[in-house]
Amino acid sequence: MKKIPIWIDTDTGVDDSLALLCACGIEEFDLAGVSAVAGNTTIDNAFRNARDVLSLAGREDVKVFKGADRPLVKPLRTAPHVHGENGLGGAEIPRSKAPVETMNAYDALYEKARELNGELTVCAVGPLTNIAITIAKHPDIVDYIKILNIMGGAAIGGNVTPCAEFNIFVDPHGAENVFKSGIPVNMFGLDVTLKAFLNDDDIKEIISYSNPASRLFEDSNHLMYKAQENKKFAGLCEHDACPVIYTAHPEWFTGQKCGIYVETQGMISQGKTVTDLWTDYKYEDRHCQAFLDVDREKFVSLIKKIYRSY
Repeated sequence: MKKIPIWIDTDTGVDDSLALLCACGIEEFDLAGVSAVAGNTTIDNAFRNARDVLSLAGREDVKVFKGADRPLVKPLRTAPHVHGENGLGGAEIPRSKAPVETMNAYDALYEKARELNGELTVCAVGPLTNIAITIAKHPDIVDYIKILNIMGGAAIGGNVTPCAEFNIFVDPHGAENVFKSGIPVNMFGLDVTLKAFLNDDDIKEIISYSNPASRLFEDSNHLMYKAQENKKFAGLCEHDACPVIYTAHPEWFTGQKCGIYVETQGMISQGKTVTDLWTDYKYEDRHCQAFLDVDREKFVSLIKKIYRSY
């Protein structure tokens, strides 16, 4: 079976850890590299956590590269109330013994994309700062990324303001540069990720596996679960797993072609991903898809399989 080469760009927080475990555990993938970006937590935490989660998964061979420590324009806003001070909800896992890479994320991603000659899929599950800087530094990377699957945005609503999702809100200028770059973008925003949840029975089953991955799940998710319970969500939403699982199983997701732009100037609407999904007016540039639904049963079944495998 020909494997899908993927690259994960992550601000390694709690649900990012599952995205990394999926990238390591889904047999269809060849994990080509990981880059860390500031977002859920600081760049130092995100870099360390990505290395440590890969080590827990038995993949110290996968190289992790450090990227941006702040958004392009705005001050960095992190989310310790959800991801804890260390980015993993306070969970502690053994430190990776892999060599520390010194190449920056932008050059590493570009080199890998060129090496794979247009076959690389990038899954970006944090603010899009690293991707924006890579495009600015290496403009021809738009010819070498096959597809960019992102967790971020929302056609309707928001979770950090009434109309903005966290990853896009943290760096709206970076996100806008990525959306208008010409790289095909699949947006897995809150429209779909709020439907990609684990219920109480799912959570209890995963904890019952009692392996290193399920213990990380149990130890890291208490703040995330409390935050979502307070907002009366149906369960524990696994936002960042969506673009990764889609890469292997696109048939489980439903999306619509559209144009997407990011509001960067508004005081109230900054970070809003403005789509033309349900408007008479259509943007001339419509190279994106916004995903709106997921087969939750199949999604959850695969997540349980991933956690059992460790």
